[in-house]
Parts: sequence; C-alpha cells; structure tokens
Amino acid sequence: MTRQLFGTDGVRGIAGEHVTAELALGLARAAVAHTGRERPRVLIIRDPRESGEMLESAVAAGASAAGGEVLLGGVLPTPAAPLLIRRYGLDLGVVISASHNPFHDNGIKFFGADGDKLSDEREEAIEAHLTNSRPPGMNTGIGRVQPLHGTLEDYLRELHTRFADLDLTGRRILLDCANGATYRAAPEIFRRLGATVESMATDPDGRNINAGCGSTHIEPLVAQMSDGDFDAGFAFDGDGDRVLAVDRGGRVVDGDELIALAAVHLRRGGGLRGNGVAVTVMTNYGFHTAMRAADIEVATTPVGDRYVLEALRERDWALGGEQSGHIIDLGFNATGDGIASALLTLEALEGGDLADRHAMEKLPQRLVNVRVADRRAAGEAPEVAEAVAREAAELEGRGRVLVRASGTEPLVRVMVEAPTDDEAADVCGRLVALVERVGGSG
Repeated sequence: MTRQLFGTDGVRGIAGEHVTAELALGLARAAVAHTGRERPRVLIIRDPRESGEMLESAVAAGASAAGGEVLLGGVLPTPAAPLLIRRYGLDLGVVISASHNPFHDNGIKFFGADGDKLSDEREEAIEAHLTNSRPPGMNTGIGRVQPLHGTLEDYLRELHTRFADLDLTGRRILLDCANGATYRAAPEIFRRLGATVESMATDPDGRNINAGCGSTHIEPLVAQMSDGDFDAGFAFDGDGDRVLAVDRGGRVVDGDELIALAAVHLRRGGGLRGNGVAVTVMTNYGFHTAMRAADIEVATTPVGDRYVLEALRERDWALGGEQSGHIIDLGFNATGDGIASALLTLEALEGGDLADRHAMEKLPQRLVNVRVADRRAAGEAPEVAEAVAREAAELEGRGRVLVRASGTEPLVRVMVEAPTDDEAADVCGRLVALVERVGGSG
C-alpha cells in the first residue's frame, strides 16, 4: 500500500480543510489500536497555532474512544515528546504541529513507545484502518483524558542534565523563538546555564507562528545580530525541532556547518559513536570534504529526518541531520531538538567564538523552492530528468545538481552547487524555469 496521507513528517495540511477534526479523531483511534496494548498511555503535545486546541480535543477523543489513557502535555517543542515518553514509560506520543509552515496549516505526527517516529509500515497500517469503524485490536473500553502537569520543567531538566557542564556565564545570546513552541523553554534553559539572554518572537497569538521570524525567516535575527553586541544568535522553527545560527557578524550558520562543528568536537573528545555522521542528499559537498579530512565516515540518505534516523540506527551512530537545521543527537534525544542543537553548538566551540568557526568550507549553493500545481509530476517529468542529467554531467567533479519534490508542501526544490556562485545561479535558473513550465503555477 502507498501512503496517501502521511508525508515525510506525519500528516500535514490546511487545518479544517485537509487536517480536520474528523481526520484527527480517526488517526488517533487507529494509532491507539495499533499500539497492541489494552490500555495504552498516550501523550499529546502541540505548538501554539490557533487550530491546535481543536485538533488536540479531536485526537484526545479518538485516542480515549479506542481505550487510551490520554495525557495532555500542553504547548511544548516537538522534541519534548520522545523525552517524556521515555521518562514516563508511555506507549504513544502525538504531536500536533505543522513545524515551519504558516499558521493556517497544522499536522499530526506519532511517536512510538521507543521515542522514535512511527515507521512507514505502521503509518500505512493506520491509514488502512481509517475507514474501519472498529480497527482490529480496538479496545471496547473508553479511556480517560487528563492534564499532565510539569511537562515544561521535565523537558528543561533533561536539557540541564545533558549540558550541566556547559557554562555560558558572560555569553550574550539572542534567540528567535518563531512565536512557536520554544518561546518559554529556550530562553529559560540558556539563562539557567548562565547566559545573558535577549529573545524575539516570544509572544504567540495563534496566528503569528513562523510569520516573518524563526529559522525560515532568519533576516530579522541577522539584522539584530549585526546591530547588537551578541556572541551568537539562534533561530528555531515553529515546533522547535530545527535551529539555525547567526554569528556576531550577521553570517548565517546552517545545519551543515552546525553538524560539522558537532562532529569534529565529538570526534576530538572520543564521543562520536561509530566515528560517523548521517546527512541527506541536500548536504553541501564541502561537508563531505571536511569530514574526509577529519577521518569521519559519512552516510547519505534521502531528505527527511526519519531516513537520517534509520541510517543512524542501522550503523549504531549517534549524530546526523539536515541542512535545514534538523539535527539528531541520539546521545540525548531520538529526534531533532533545536534547543539541544544550539547548546551543542556552543559546547562544540569549546569557549571559542562562532564567528571564528573552521569546521568546513561551503561550496557555493543555490536552492530555490518552486511552487507548482503538481509537485510529483514536475519533479518526475522526463524532460526535467534529462535536464538534470545534462547539467550534472557538466558539473561532474566540480559540483552537483539535485531536483526533488517536497514531501510536505506543493514545492519542487531545485538545488545546485558549483565552484562559483555565478555558475550555480545560471544552472539553477535554467532548471527552475523548466520546472515552472512543466509543473504549472502553484
């Protein structure tokens, strides 16, 4: 069976149109039935977008109707889910969030009892039973719904325990919390570790999440870093599983560089399990060059943190992630954690300045997200494939080309790396024009 609802990061779409209360109820009911437990304990957390409360109620109703004992954790970053699941021995976690998408979108993703996101096979099974009024194994009893108090403090305690030796006294840190799920946790943990903290986008109203702020709109953070006297700035996305950094000169440090910094630091201290890292096909070619120089093995996966995680599990490695700033450190958490990744970055600097980093040299890269009517048709069109092969042949040994359909949005991503920015721009421009013509206007 091919999944129709689940993308690379759960079910996502416009709240009330695609992601409805009815769908949320059905997904939760089926997911609880497929835990294999008679009275599974189910955690629900969410980000602060306005549709979150509606979907939270629907998920709770579906889970309890299937016999689940539901615990409402409130507004928390996504990475709090696997930590809380393990802390309390829960059977299922549900995160209601559309991550970096605008407020009118929302989504539902599930975590299993091991703290990992559900496998493709389990998501397929959930989809298959959505239309079944009583999925196999569904409990005939009705569960309860109750609040789980102290979840924010539980999450902060986990962060503090992991980074207890990181002394940020004297450091001035600027945080952009995207008016999202990190708005309380991020400033608080940096303060507890001794930093002087200034924050922006920490007043969520349900509609301003990711609106001109956060890791997908880094310009305000760049401007404030350039004007202020800060040692480092960090921008999170709406649900807090991604982070990008900005140095004191206003230069953006993406996920590739952050992973490279962490990998070299952990390798130096003997803490890089398996002496390898897993990254995606979007990772800059310069990263691979730097890892070869540091004698660190690299595994390359399709785009999506679930595939990075699979590669890490298969190889018994701990560190991996994506250029977008979704970084996984299995030494701490089973999913990307933006706050933990920001703290790991400061730890990796070993007292140095982010502006003086030397983890890797990036090849000039152009990435354009092309909005189209049919992302799969455009991304898989023969004429697009032929053009990609032709441009890649011209860049062989000097750069690379990647064109792929987004797994969560009506976009085709066109990425080109070349020895010069001008050449990357020229190649990218030709491919973008072709994708727009083939895919139609989105």
